[in-house]
Amino acid sequence: MSGLYGECRKTISVNDYPALTAQRDNAIRRFEELGFPTTRLETWKNTDLKESLSREYNIVLKPRQGVDVQKVFRCNIPHLDTAIMGQLNGWYVSKDVPLMELGNGIIMGSLAEALKKYPELVEAHLGKYADSLTDSFTSLNTAFFQDGVFIFVPDNVKSPRPVQIINVIHDDENLFMQSRNLIVLGKNSRLSMVHCDDSYNHQPSFSNILTEIHIGENASLDHYKLQNLNNSSTLVSSVYFAMEASAKLDSHYISLNGGLLRNNIRIRFNGPHANANIYGLYLMDRKQHIDNQVFVDHAVPDCTSGELFKGILDEHSSGVFNGHVLVERDARRTNAYQSNRNILLTETAKVNSKPFLEIYNDDVKCSHGSSTGQLDPDAMYYLRQRGIGEDSARMLLMYAYADEVISKISIDPLRYRIEDMVKKRLQGELQICEACVLHCNTPEQPLEFVIDMTKI
Repeated sequence: MSGLYGECRKTISVNDYPALTAQRDNAIRRFEELGFPTTRLETWKNTDLKESLSREYNIVLKPRQGVDVQKVFRCNIPHLDTAIMGQLNGWYVSKDVPLMELGNGIIMGSLAEALKKYPELVEAHLGKYADSLTDSFTSLNTAFFQDGVFIFVPDNVKSPRPVQIINVIHDDENLFMQSRNLIVLGKNSRLSMVHCDDSYNHQPSFSNILTEIHIGENASLDHYKLQNLNNSSTLVSSVYFAMEASAKLDSHYISLNGGLLRNNIRIRFNGPHANANIYGLYLMDRKQHIDNQVFVDHAVPDCTSGELFKGILDEHSSGVFNGHVLVERDARRTNAYQSNRNILLTETAKVNSKPFLEIYNDDVKCSHGSSTGQLDPDAMYYLRQRGIGEDSARMLLMYAYADEVISKISIDPLRYRIEDMVKKRLQGELQICEACVLHCNTPEQPLEFVIDMTKI
């Protein structure tokens, strides 16, 4: 792989942006020092990349030409009106112009194009929030990314509709991809964003996606990360949130399929009275593996954070949850909680859960908890006594368990579609989609259980 990256570095150097040259050079030197993470590292001891890295990959050095955008990126969720931006194999794809400038001042499109047209705006934020000193995948991405999505919402502007990023992997070769996204929200602005990771075939792939998000003073972001990839895929997704005073974040991670998924979620409070809620739901089976790493840095006083992650693991699947809340010395009146709950449906499924609090101030309210078990036998007995079959009773309990996270989705059409997808997933009917992560080709009629849930 080193030879491939040598070729990639030469290609980037030809038309690279001067402002990035020093960042790239520092990042590649740091990656050479760190290397790919192994299970000897504490934060990677339960996630082994050996098999993923043993495959031969090709690096996408330029975007594919002649892409039918309307055909590849169709995502017609009933009654959901979004501005859709497509990424194919790590490159931004557009049917019109690579960078859109709306009348209200919103800019959205290709990050590479934004670097050309708005260098000062991009350079003020790019690389300012991601940690390339201690995280090797962040260093690797900084060194080799070439494109991604850029979104800028100016001060006092509310996006009139949600923005949807559809990140598609589709190629006949094994691909190793580096894509970079930058989202900037100005003061008093508001944005809803749906980010889908999807694969169209069963070809092995390795995606290293890095997203930096700056939420300005009194701004609000409703963020959704949806993952439905094939069983031969490896995805390392790192999202860095920087939150200013009175900023608000609701972030939702819904993971339905994927060979090996790693979500690195980093939140830092830079101003007081900010609030962040992070929700996660993961449904794994076969030999699938998911690793959710959440780090919340309470660096200033009077901020609140909450984490609720729930998992259902079947067959030989495995999961990891590592939640770390840091309350720094001056972060008075911090209010933070963590909760991770898991259901194991078989004796061979397993999960490692480690919620963790690191507190350096006494004037705080912090709590954490973790539970792992099977379906409640008393609840099963209750349902069976009312004439409900065993399979239907199990399905009802699992869906009710998952619904605590699903109900947090504030975009109604999206919530209805996720409800249908989770029902299908629990019945083993949802595999990777043939059109997009949200199953546009499925009938508009929602999937119903064979019994009336309202009568229970």
